[in-house]
Formats: sequence, C-alpha cells, structure tokens
Amino acid sequence: MTETGKTYFQSPIGWIKIEGGAEGIQALTFLDEAPQAAPSLDPLLADCFSQLAEYFQGARKLFSLKLHLSGTEFQQQVWQAVMSIPFGETAAYADIARKIGNPRAVRAVGQANGHNRLPIIIPCHRIIGSNHQLTGYSGGLWRKEWLLAHERK
Repeated sequence: MTETGKTYFQSPIGWIKIEGGAEGIQALTFLDEAPQAAPSLDPLLADCFSQLAEYFQGARKLFSLKLHLSGTEFQQQVWQAVMSIPFGETAAYADIARKIGNPRAVRAVGQANGHNRLPIIIPCHRIIGSNHQLTGYSGGLWRKEWLLAHERK
C-alpha cells in the first residue's frame, strides 16, 4: 500500500478531510472543527477537492474519481448498488438488498452502508428507512437532511 495523503475541504456542512494515495481516494471524513494540518497538493486529492466543490455548487451530479474501496465483497456489492441511486432520489435498505440479489440481507446492507468510508461519493445519504424516515448517517442526520435537500433543488 502506498502512502496516504490528505487535504481538507470546507463545505456548507462543515470541514471534510479527504484521504487518498496512488491507489485512489480512500476516505472522506466529516470534521467538527477546522483542521490544524497543512493540506497535501497531490493531484488526485486536488481533483477530489474540485469535484466536491462542483457538487456543493450544484454543478456535479456524478463523481469521476479513482477510488480505493477497502471492504468485503458483499460491502463492495452494496456500495456499487448505492452508487447507482440517481442524484436527488432515495432508496430503502430493502431496495438495495433486492438489487444485489439478496432480499433478506436488509440488516447486512445497513451494516455495509455504515462502513462506507466515502460518503457523498458513495451516496449513502440517499438510503432511507422503508417508512421513508431518515436513518443513521456517519456525519449526523442533520448533514444527511442537508444533502438530500441540496440534491432536490
């Protein structure tokens, strides 16, 4: 594994730490406070920074980045299915379970979604409960609600 670099993006929903290396973008992490570290100037991280800026400006609906996904085969199936949810739309955990051909794996889909290290890029904020209620989100439900409203504009 190559060395990981990091940079920081100030979004309307707070600071986001972007991590990645030669193998691709590895993680986006929501921060509650401004970062103290200097950013990396790595071209891949700069591209991710630019694409996030376009997303938050409403000019980008799909990300086109080299990603380094670290997870089980099942998790990666779930993440691929989540990436297929169109911008501005939502799906339930049960919808994703059916999409991957395992309709009884609703809870496992929820757990895989919870292990997503690339929120926004793998748009797990688009997953809602079968009752159409917002469910957990690594960045907090207020961020999930903001992202969904942003995409509905």
